[in-house]
This record gives sequence, structure tokens and C-alpha cells, in this order.
Amino acid sequence: MGWIYYNPNPYGKMVDDCTVRALSIAEDVDWFGAYFMLSIEGALIGDMPNANSVMRVLLGKKGYTRHTIPDTCPDCYTVADFARDNYSGTYIICTGSHVIAVRDGVYYDTSDSGYEVVLYFYKKEND
Repeated sequence: MGWIYYNPNPYGKMVDDCTVRALSIAEDVDWFGAYFMLSIEGALIGDMPNANSVMRVLLGKKGYTRHTIPDTCPDCYTVADFARDNYSGTYIICTGSHVIAVRDGVYYDTSDSGYEVVLYFYKKEND
């Protein structure tokens, strides 16, 4: 299926908001809605909106479970591979420095991040 360009930033800015973009597509909300969800959760736990701890708590509340990628091939399982293997459902995948949404085998981002290596992911249960 592949990659689709996605930048929900209301001003078209290309900023360090990959967590906001991923949450926006995964939860089907606009950029502001995703930003506010992360900001509120960050304030509640005393951390920045884009911190891994904030994303983990918020996604848990939204019905996602966290999964790790087996370490059998630590540098070869890419975002494109993950999307191809997960053609049904909603996921938020994390690399070492990036967060990307995958929905029904398509990954959404401001550039083709298919080459990045997946470290762990969140799966929306009952999706």
C-alpha cells in the first residue's frame, strides 16, 4: 500500500510535530485536537507533550497496547515492512527519533519514512 503525504498542521508548517501528526491520523482528529490531547496529558503528568511517557499514558487511555519488535533483525524491519505486514488496523509506530501512524497498511507522514527502522509500536485494540 505504501506512503501518503500527510501534514495536518493548520498553517502548513513543517515542525517537529510527528507525535501530533501520528495521533491526528490514528484518532481521526485535527491537528489542534491531537495537540491539545497531548498537552493536557503532559500537564497532568508533568512532562512535555511530545515525551514518550506522555504518548504511552495517553495511548493507553485511548485503548492502545504497546508491543516491541523482536530483536532478531534489529536493523532490517522498516516502516514500509511494518505497513505491508499490517494491512488492517490502526498503529502508531516509533523509531529511534520519529513517530508515524499506520492505518490499514498505509503510513502517513510529511515525507516517505519507509526506510526508518521500527523499534516498537502501539496497536489500537478493537479496531
